[in-house]
Formats: sequence, C-alpha cells, structure tokens
Amino acid sequence: MISILFKRWPSFLIAAALLAGCATAVQAAASRPALIVFLTVDGLPQSQVVDYRDQLAPGGFRRFLERGAWFSDARYGHASTVTATGHAAMLTGAYPHRTGIIGNYWLDRLTGELEYCMGDTAHTYIGHNTQKLAGTSPKNLMVETVGDVLRRADARARVIAISGKDRGAIPPAGKTGTAYVYQASSGHFASTTYYMKKHPPWVAAFNAVNPADRYFKTSWAPLLPEAAYARSLPDGQVWYAAGGYLPKVLGEGQEKPGAMFYSALMASPYGDALTLDFARAAIAGEALGQDDVPDILSISLSGHDYINHAYGPESRLSHDHVLHLDRLLQAFFRDLDRRLGRDRYIAVLTADHGFMPAPEYSKSLGRDAGRQNIPQMMARLNAGLTAKFGEAKLASGWSASGVLLNDGVIRQKGLARRAVEQEAQSILLAEPGIAAIFARSDLENPGALPADTPFLHQVRKTWHRERSGDLEVVLKANWLLEWSRGNASTHGSAHAYDYHVPILLYGPRWFRAGRIDLTVEVVDIAPTLARLLRIAAPSASEGKLLPLAPPR
Repeated sequence: MISILFKRWPSFLIAAALLAGCATAVQAAASRPALIVFLTVDGLPQSQVVDYRDQLAPGGFRRFLERGAWFSDARYGHASTVTATGHAAMLTGAYPHRTGIIGNYWLDRLTGELEYCMGDTAHTYIGHNTQKLAGTSPKNLMVETVGDVLRRADARARVIAISGKDRGAIPPAGKTGTAYVYQASSGHFASTTYYMKKHPPWVAAFNAVNPADRYFKTSWAPLLPEAAYARSLPDGQVWYAAGGYLPKVLGEGQEKPGAMFYSALMASPYGDALTLDFARAAIAGEALGQDDVPDILSISLSGHDYINHAYGPESRLSHDHVLHLDRLLQAFFRDLDRRLGRDRYIAVLTADHGFMPAPEYSKSLGRDAGRQNIPQMMARLNAGLTAKFGEAKLASGWSASGVLLNDGVIRQKGLARRAVEQEAQSILLAEPGIAAIFARSDLENPGALPADTPFLHQVRKTWHRERSGDLEVVLKANWLLEWSRGNASTHGSAHAYDYHVPILLYGPRWFRAGRIDLTVEVVDIAPTLARLLRIAAPSASEGKLLPLAPPR
C-alpha cells in the first residue's frame, strides 16, 4: 500500500503526474474489468466513514481504506445536494446545469405543474399501481451515462441499477440500462414498462418468496456495547422523529407484513440487506461479469438517508447503521470474491450527498442555526412584492432550489423584471437563514458577478436555464430548509457537510492502494470508469481522470 499525501497541492505538476499515472495504470492492465460494482450509500458523509474507522470490520469499508484507493477530499461541485442531482452526476460526469436534473422536484416553467425528476406518466411499474409522480423512466435526464456508452459500444454489455428509491436507480441505469426499484407497497423489487414488458424469471423468482417478510418482527439492536457509541448522541433526543430508540422491532404492533412494515423496512439495516440480496440475484440471474464483455451493476443503498433524516447523522442510530452497513458490505464483497474472483471486478463507493447536523444539535454547540420554513418565507416574499409593486403573487412558487417568478403577470403589468428580481433578493436576504440569492439576470450573464463571489460556481453548476427558477437560494451554514416540521435533519445545501462525500475504489489489478489527499469531484468518477472500460467518456462529462497510481 502507498499513501499519496499532499496537504497543500498548489502545483499543477503533481496533478498532471498523477493523471498520467492513471492513464498508464489503465493501459498497463491485462484486461478490462469483468464487472464494475458501483455502490452508493444515500446520505453518507465522508466523516462517518473515517470517524468510525476503528470500529469497522476488515472487509467492509476498510477493504477500501486499507486495500483500495480513497480520496480524503472528495466533493460535489453543485449547490443543490439532493438525491436526484447526486445520482444524475455520478455516472454522467455532469452537473445539473447539463443533466437537467436540478432537484428531486421542480415546477414546469410554462405550466406551473409539479415535475418529478424521474416521472413519466407514459410508463408504470410492472405488477404495481403507479402514482402520477412516481419515477418510471429517465425521460428528464438530458445526457448519457457510462453505461449508455458501454452498451453503444457493445450491446451485449449489461447495465443493471438497483435502489430503494427510483431516483437512486434510474439515473445510474441511464437510457439503455435497466433499473429496479423497491416497492414499499409489496416489499418486492420491480422495473417499469420503460425498460421491459415483463420481468425476467430471476426477478419473478426473487419476489415470489416475499423475502422482505423474513425481517418481520426482527429486532434492530445495537451492534456494539453501549460504551462504543460515546462519540454519538444518545437515543431519544427531543428533535428526533418517532421511534428514535434502539433496539426497535420492525413491524411491532402489526399482525402481519403489510405496506406499513414494507415502508419502514428501508429505514433500517434490513432494507439494505434486502437490496444487496436482490443485487446478488441480479449477478446470478444476468450472469454479470461472466464473459469477455464488461458489465455494470449500480447499487444505491437508501437506508442511511432515511435514518439521518429522522434522527440526524450525529445520532447513535446513524452511527449504528454505518456499522451494520459495513458488515453487510463485507459479506457482499466476500460473495463477489467467490463468484467472480477479487481480481476481476472494480468496486467504487460514493454517496449522493452528505448530511447536515440537526439545527438543535448545532445550537447546543453555540452555532448560529435554525429552521427556515418555505411556505412562510414564500408568503412573506409575496407580501413584500405586493407592497412594492401592487400585484399579488409575483412569486409563483418554490421550484427545486429556488423561486419561480410569475413572468406572465410581470409582462402583462409592464413591470421591470430586473426591479422585481432585485426587490425579491432584498426581501429574501432579510430572512434569518438565507446567505445569498442569485437572480436569473446574473446567472444568464457570465460576467455579471465577480468570479470570486461566494457560492457562485456551485450555483452555476446547479442552474439550468430552461428548468431552474429565477432566484436561486443559498442557505447559511447549519440552517435547515423545510416545508413543514418533520425531520430532525436534512441535506441540499452548498456547505461542506452536504458536499463532502466518500470516493473509495477497490481494484488492485488496475490501480494502487492508498489515501490520496488531492481535491477531486464526483463527476471525475465517470471519465475514470470509462477509461478503465476502454470506452469514450459520456459526451456531457465535465470531470477529469481521478489521480490513481498504477499498480506495482
């Protein structure tokens, strides 16, 4: 193992040398990997991997930390760090300003209708009722993925994506792969009619035995003795959602498994266990990695996000979930080694975003922190605009990470649009949790603002001209933006606790193990995997090759 340490890396020569090393490593490899296993832990901050390192099992996260290459300063470059934007960036190598996935939801600029990131009413989930805003296709994804390029190069390549969430499976699957999503109504995994008319036999066989049911009445108990959790908050904090205690019994008070149990399952280690079991079934059923054409298996594990929302990343429940997940990964890698051989696949692990501390916890540490309510803020904004311009509801609504103005009324009444923008900026900046507001007029003009304006580059990477709002909002650190009080914590900001995520790789045949302290971005993963697969990078990719050293 090596350790590549550059505490301050002003020299472009260092980066250039390492990039050259990455290219050399790939070119020197005897063959392409048989399988890329792309793992995402939804809502996992980088800090939770390194802070609990002493409690990790040998073959889970530590497989990456001790036998793989990992980056201590990996980050997202966009401002709206939510599930859809992160998953869309990973295997496209592009940020929201190119992918078009500007948030989980946004308002259509022409109709004002709510648009869901993966929504497509032309398709339905196979064997399941499908809600209007359910995610059923990559229609809204404007760019191609590594998997799309791979399948264009050779249609025999299989690209399978699995997640507890549609927005965790569909973006990595791209336009030509296949996505499978957990169904909270049944405990099954299902694809949609965008991908196929009928499930293959292995999917039907997996679902037929109702594997989620084996976790009914299972107890989620702490993995380690009580003293091991001294670095996290005790259970039962007043700001936690209901059920903020361990141990807890899944399905408690219910007579048999049903929708309530199946939904709650994902917010526990057993939802991740079920997802990994389905991934095992996919490896066997699709014969992934078994021929001379590389395949891609994307697995997005959703449980950690649900747990952090309910209790916060500083909670004992979150801490314990990391440890459970670590052991699940160890078992999964052990099975991969047996089935494929440890020198035939590359594993990559990252997260779609990090997580902020709960505001109440931050306040207890003396930080400026709080909760910014969106409906109340929008009401004050419209009241202020009415007082200034004499027109009602000049702000149409909240869209993704900003405000949509009512262009129709502005034009009809002959109002100066720039004046409306500036007044709205002034009103919003008076809100206690708002750090900055970027107007459409400034974002459309590359030279309108000084290049060193705080948050400008992150917002530009988030903002899409046709889909985004007219006023992009940036929160102050430790402030939480919410529609109503319900979650202990959330994510989505332009601050380090949300954008600093793991990038961990395992593939000793293709690159050397070690810690790398250069700053890298998640969009760098896509071109790097493309190089390892010996295909072109996705056409919209804006990432660079990760600086991996060649194997010895």
